[in-house]
Amino acid sequence: MLDIWASVGAGSIADEGLTWTTGRIFHRGKELTSWRFDAAGPLPPFVNISQSRTEEILQELADADPLITIRWDHDVTDLEQDATGVTARCTTGASGASGAFVRGSFVVVCSGGRSVALRDALGVDFPGESGGDRFLIVDVRTDWPGRETERHFHFDPPWNPGRQVLIHPCPDSVYRIDWQVPPEFDLDAERAEGRLDARIRQVLGDRPYEVLWVTEYRFHARVASRMAVGRVLLAGDAAHVYAPFGARGLNSGVPDAENAAWKIAFVSRGWSPLALLDTYDIERRAAALENLDVTTATMRFLAPSTEAERAHRRDVLERASAGAVKAGDIDSGRFAEPYWYDRSPLTVPEPSRPCVGRPPRGTSSPVAPGVIVPDVPFRIPSEQGATSEPQLDGSSHGDDQAPAAGRTVRLRALLRDGITLLADPSLPHRELLAAAEKATSAPVSCPAPAAVQEALPDLRPGELWVVRPDAHIAAILQNPAPEAVASAVRKALGHDLPAT
Repeated sequence: MLDIWASVGAGSIADEGLTWTTGRIFHRGKELTSWRFDAAGPLPPFVNISQSRTEEILQELADADPLITIRWDHDVTDLEQDATGVTARCTTGASGASGAFVRGSFVVVCSGGRSVALRDALGVDFPGESGGDRFLIVDVRTDWPGRETERHFHFDPPWNPGRQVLIHPCPDSVYRIDWQVPPEFDLDAERAEGRLDARIRQVLGDRPYEVLWVTEYRFHARVASRMAVGRVLLAGDAAHVYAPFGARGLNSGVPDAENAAWKIAFVSRGWSPLALLDTYDIERRAAALENLDVTTATMRFLAPSTEAERAHRRDVLERASAGAVKAGDIDSGRFAEPYWYDRSPLTVPEPSRPCVGRPPRGTSSPVAPGVIVPDVPFRIPSEQGATSEPQLDGSSHGDDQAPAAGRTVRLRALLRDGITLLADPSLPHRELLAAAEKATSAPVSCPAPAAVQEALPDLRPGELWVVRPDAHIAAILQNPAPEAVASAVRKALGHDLPAT
């Protein structure tokens, strides 16, 4: 997700965020296991940063873009679409006056989990469940030497018996403490009677602290029955909500936005047929269901609701205390990874490169059609030769100056403007590029194959990868003829889809 933000100029999110180095899991005060986070790659593996700061950075970018208009105080109450566009009916201002209309070619509904009226207007259901357990979050600022980059997860600690607590650091000496609390928990009474301070002291000890934010929540697990209805797409919490452990809400909504953006752009410019928008539902709903499966499994372990689930958790934790289970068997949340579009109608399968689906915890998906390209350093060669030079975002954090020859950038920074061919140097890449350009009016580029081979040790002899604008591999072709490349490019852009 950080590379998506970097591609639109929001690389400062990665710069400002904090990356944990160590994760530790405890049971009844005893440490069961620990691990270190892999920091390899041009960007951090993840960062921890507040939603409010993220929104500020994105708001600043939107305000500076002359192509973006933000209309505050417009509450969209209905959507009407026809063959050429969509009309949004709005109420405006504090009084909620009706009668405002906004017209557009397409609409992306990203109005949050409570978008009931808009989902109903589209005939979209929102099946799933809401958890019965309650959780309390407190953000505190304090000096805590030795804990600045460590995530701690406690099962059944003495100071929250029978439940769990997550503690993790944020930027600027802020720590988030997330308790599972009993059903009868009363935050107002907890504050008034001093129990909130006592609860925090059980975690922090006697060090001084400042409370910055307090909230309660219940988790929800729901996915929309459809994420695309004609010219209207649903994204983010309007399309799916999950339990927060594993950070899969925002890490799913941002790829939703990118998937929607490149497809709307290509349809609008005449580079793809309208049917391409149907693949938004196919691809992103599959990703939503994957995230639902992962987060539901986590919550069954963290907050078991049946005797069988409670017995399973007791067994795992007790055996872990005796050193008899692997760390991966203790589910305290699995971090999000880019989804794999191997079953998309835009993807060409390759038997020698099968997609394995969900990778083992803490690893990346092996290279395969549908999988995202590794985000490795790429050295801009002194001469691009006869290949088309791609538009570059300039750096790993998305500034807009093209890098000079010899400079190293992220590979994914080369892949956002159209179709990219990543070719082994043994292939006739000029001829293959010409065939791809002839097959589409969309931009096509082919970075210097020698530099590609240097950056991608996974690129096998005789291979050519056809890469989409979202950096996912649409096809891996073995010693392809020009017509095979042209066919894969047309398929990746939706030209093989039935008309809608």
